[in-house]
Amino acid sequence: MRLAPERDADANGTLAFFEAHFSNFIEGTEFSVKEAEDIVFNGVIPAERPEDAHDVLGTFRVVSDQGEMQRTPKNIAEFIDFLRRRHAIIMEARPDKNPGSFKTKSNQAGMTVFVTPELVIGTLERGFEFLEGLADPFQKAAFMMILVSEVHPFADGNGRVGRIMMNAELVAAGQERIIVPTAFRTDYLGPLKAFSHNGETAPLIRMLDVAQRYTHGIDWRNLQSAEALLKKTNAFAKGEDAKLRVDWQTWPAK
Repeated sequence: MRLAPERDADANGTLAFFEAHFSNFIEGTEFSVKEAEDIVFNGVIPAERPEDAHDVLGTFRVVSDQGEMQRTPKNIAEFIDFLRRRHAIIMEARPDKNPGSFKTKSNQAGMTVFVTPELVIGTLERGFEFLEGLADPFQKAAFMMILVSEVHPFADGNGRVGRIMMNAELVAAGQERIIVPTAFRTDYLGPLKAFSHNGETAPLIRMLDVAQRYTHGIDWRNLQSAEALLKKTNAFAKGEDAKLRVDWQTWPAK
């Protein structure tokens, strides 16, 4: 269990900013930190990429709302409502993706075929029954993310919504969030694929544990200090061979 430390408004804003930045970057919505800062804090929407910019802004709007991130579903109706509402905020600028509405066409990623549209609600209902049987917040968070990822209920934005639902479970329990930096992308997607194809759970749990431990060790006091440590630990590195540069025996260093 990693309890989230007390953070002031600036620290919470910084954490939410990088959560939104990385969550979009991992899905291919790539902006530099400076560009993302201008979008989120200065309202600068690039004329050539307004939809991408609004994806980042929409994600930030959800994850920076402490009240919203402390809300977890108490029943299946709330679960579906939270999914749809949070998706609608993230994808507001993409009407072609039907913000807030479940998919009407089947979708897949590579060789992974997700739940067909007519089975989405039933699968979510069944999954929520399993969720209710879990007591540990980390377990609930992991299961929530996996459930959304495996069902892929929307035409787009499923990864971002899944990670929001995961972190809401943690925030509501006073635990540290899980942020997946760019350099951890392969380490994140690999275990998800292994789970989808082979039902392997151990690599996925280890990955989420490491990502939470990493998040817990970053000084989120302000944008400058956080970015400096993120750079030092190679968080922004891209490519399949990118790796975090962390001495786990001494982490966190502070």
